[in-house]
Amino acid sequence: MDEGRNMILLFPSLVHFKHPEDIKKFKPRCHMFYGQRVMDVPDGLPKWTGLNETSELIEDSPPEAVRERERQQEKERKERFEKGENQYPSLKRDSRFAKLTAEHVDHFKSIVGDSASAIVDGFSTDASSDIDAYNTDWMRKYRGQTQLVLRPNSTEQVSKILEYCTKHKLAIVPQGGNTGLVGGSVPVFDEIVLSLSRMSKIRSFDEVSGILVTDAGVVLEVADNFLAERKYIFPLDLGAKGSCQIGGTVATNAGGLRLLRYGSMHGNVLGIEAVLPDGRIIDDLGTLRKNNTGYDLKQLFIGGEGTLGVITGLSILCPQRSSAVNVAAFGIKSFEQCQAAFREAKGRMSEILSAFEFMDGASQKALKKAKDMKLPLEGEYPFYCLIETSGSNAEHDQEKLEAFLEHVMGEEIVADGVVAQDATQAANLWSCREGITEALNHWGGVYKYDLSIPLPELYSLVEETRTMLTSEGLLGDDPEKYPVVDVVAFGHMGDSNLHLNIPTRRFDEKVEKALEPWVFEWVRDRKGSISAEHGLGLAKKPFITYSRSENMVELFKQLKSLYDPHGIMNPYKYI
Repeated sequence: MDEGRNMILLFPSLVHFKHPEDIKKFKPRCHMFYGQRVMDVPDGLPKWTGLNETSELIEDSPPEAVRERERQQEKERKERFEKGENQYPSLKRDSRFAKLTAEHVDHFKSIVGDSASAIVDGFSTDASSDIDAYNTDWMRKYRGQTQLVLRPNSTEQVSKILEYCTKHKLAIVPQGGNTGLVGGSVPVFDEIVLSLSRMSKIRSFDEVSGILVTDAGVVLEVADNFLAERKYIFPLDLGAKGSCQIGGTVATNAGGLRLLRYGSMHGNVLGIEAVLPDGRIIDDLGTLRKNNTGYDLKQLFIGGEGTLGVITGLSILCPQRSSAVNVAAFGIKSFEQCQAAFREAKGRMSEILSAFEFMDGASQKALKKAKDMKLPLEGEYPFYCLIETSGSNAEHDQEKLEAFLEHVMGEEIVADGVVAQDATQAANLWSCREGITEALNHWGGVYKYDLSIPLPELYSLVEETRTMLTSEGLLGDDPEKYPVVDVVAFGHMGDSNLHLNIPTRRFDEKVEKALEPWVFEWVRDRKGSISAEHGLGLAKKPFITYSRSENMVELFKQLKSLYDPHGIMNPYKYI
């Protein structure tokens, strides 16, 4: 995994402004640049790239300490795996589930075929090198012990597989691009992995209505590129778009960077095709925006994380692709002013505002230090905001953006700022937001929390976490004395989603005990959510009651029992 690569980004010819009169200087020329994010994720692995003034690729190597840490962690995991040791001492394998046999493997081969593209058989043969990628998440944090990976190419094959698994009580884990962050897409023990990667056909697209019908295994970037050729856009955008599959993004109800403009998957998915654990196929792959006949069952599978069945097909409403896109970044002196800037952006550019992201000063310092990265603003500020507009009339959008910038500068809401002049500069500005996650791995491990908090209180958690860790004697500059480097935050202002990160120099049980359940209790007391967009998976299952009442959790369990009475679908997770 290349997560330690350094990135150096330069910002030639960005239009810089510190005074309202500077706004008139810029003429944005950034059009149709979606899909050119700096941090795409090929093959499930983050890769760092940057462009210099001559558009040459710049790459650097991670610090040797980071490389050594990764090698040691991977060695320990493999040793435990080879010894058959439990990766999760607090969990026990469910005795209801059968152990895989040669007879089971032969039957599955009769369904999907016995070619290497259809099945990875680690039961009958030594396939450890091929099967490892399915057993391990991309962060290498979660690891299972599956011996069999099935890769069906049709809904009918999925149906036969699940029917057989239910009959023989074989636990199974649906897996898309395996880019999740909470351990939801890899086995815990020896569950069979059901990969959707061969179900990768775009079935149809209506260029009048913008409705896309597709297999669940289509990679998000492939779908977006297909739509781009037809002047449409996929309503979801993620850093992992080069690897994540559409079915997986729907199963986890992924949020991403376009939610402010286009909403969540709950609103964009019009129909669904799914297979229940007993093999029944739910054929609800409608393309109607209005259908008021009965329960909207597809909503149970959106965000269900593969616990009720397997999504095999989807119909999705896709908006028209904008022909005029602008990106700007600001330096701001307080979180209250970030909120004021967001309020002004909504009021003055509501019809073209497509993203409003915030980053704190600590996140940008981490980028600069870990990645030797030149930042677009000359000075340092406690907060930074990035906005994106997308519309169909460049002149109209420019006037809107000019008026907004002139107002926030005149009212001293914004202290400093730059505007991208082309697609490369826009992508570089986005890297200041999207590059934070990988930069934080520079020091060692990172405790990550994906939270929804009422906007006025959103940054208070960061400040109180920093105060708490400092008072506990865990945060400081001395690497020998303090395990915690800092408390870093960024997120989506548009949907009150905070990404709280605590980078650490080494694992220390005291840090984990200080953070959990303290962070979740803080969020609960403010009626927030412990998982805004990453899901529950294995990581957050124990903490679901911090965001959901006991009665709701009981209803969830009743639904699970109704659809999956033997509990074979993605066990040990979610609820």
